[in-house]
Amino acid sequence: MQTCRHELLDRTLIWNQAHLLHALSEFESFSNEHRTHRALHSAAPLRPVPEPITEAERLERLNVHRRDRLGGLLHEYAHAA
Repeated sequence: MQTCRHELLDRTLIWNQAHLLHALSEFESFSNEHRTHRALHSAAPLRPVPEPITEAERLERLNVHRRDRLGGLLHEYAHAA
């Protein structure tokens, strides 16, 4: 609850109940599917920890894609294909 308040509700002007429900739904999805959690050793609750990249040639060609959620309040980062 505190994470939701600090990362979402303290930074967002909520217009009405529909907007609140949409924002909470997006944050829940982000938190459970993408955001890393220390207690889970940098995994998301609904996603396993990715395999580390140890090959030097793959590290040199790293291409990261950013996806903004909730108008740029939340950011998801992933390796682009």
